[in-house]
Amino acid sequence: MTGLSKSIAAAAILAALTVTALPQGANAERPARTNPVGAGWDSKVRQSPSHAGQALTAEQLEAINAVNTYFNQLSNLQGRFEQTNPDKRLQRGKFYLMRPGRFRFEYRRPSRQVIISDGTYLAIQDLDLNNEDVYSLENTPFRILLRDRVDLLRDAKILAVQHSDHQIAVTLTDKSPDAPGQITVYLARGETPELAGWVTTDMQGGVTKVEVSDLSRPDSLRKELFERKTLFMNSIR
Repeated sequence: MTGLSKSIAAAAILAALTVTALPQGANAERPARTNPVGAGWDSKVRQSPSHAGQALTAEQLEAINAVNTYFNQLSNLQGRFEQTNPDKRLQRGKFYLMRPGRFRFEYRRPSRQVIISDGTYLAIQDLDLNNEDVYSLENTPFRILLRDRVDLLRDAKILAVQHSDHQIAVTLTDKSPDAPGQITVYLARGETPELAGWVTTDMQGGVTKVEVSDLSRPDSLRKELFERKTLFMNSIR
């Protein structure tokens, strides 16, 4: 993979995880908020930030509560993911999630990128280039879905809710001004709801779509999966 391809991939990874905050130590203006909308869905609920939730119907409230319940009942999750980048290039890999706050995405070769959240910081590590970008998890809207108690009406501004017999989609943004960005979360409806994926849009309007599959809920996951490794140790020795 060329240096340019790696840069494009890294930007897509950031969008896929809805990270629009600045890396730790960066000194720049906060990016403008994006507006991701899932493909095939029309936004039916758009409210001003000060009245978020006021116009929600009973059916939409039920859909939001279904998302709350899904994540609140979730402890461990693992599976496979397929990421469609803005340039339509596909990336695949495995992911592991341990609530509250921890997850790991391992991208399949030729990419050698790993994304790790230890519950406090989110690190994007490039094992080919031996570098990483680190973000505070608290400065990303992804934190809303990974906190100990998920309550979207309490912690998020609900921008859109779509629901059918087969799927629920909720577009939200964090109420905290320190966590810019938006995310559309998809749950597949069946005997029990299951995470289907999410969609984000980057600053240039490029859409990144992540779909998950082969999901399982193990009783436990190795804590080492969520520990950041020192990338530069070999070069120091």
